[in-house]
Amino acid sequence: MPTIETLTPNEVSKILKLHPFTVTRLAREGKIPAFKVGGVWRMERTKFERWIAKQGPKKRNQRRSRH
Repeated sequence: MPTIETLTPNEVSKILKLHPFTVTRLAREGKIPAFKVGGVWRMERTKFERWIAKQGPKKRNQRRSRH
């Protein structure tokens, strides 16, 4: 059986430049791919990397000024 490499919230926080508590909250809310092992959050590296790739640049709604 292949070994699945996982990341901790601390490791993900360094990648995303977020606080580890924010990473845990996003995991709990289902906003990033994660699962719990013994009460500790983990992120599967390959799923996390695919999630990052899908995020890409977002189009912003730009309102035109009526001056």
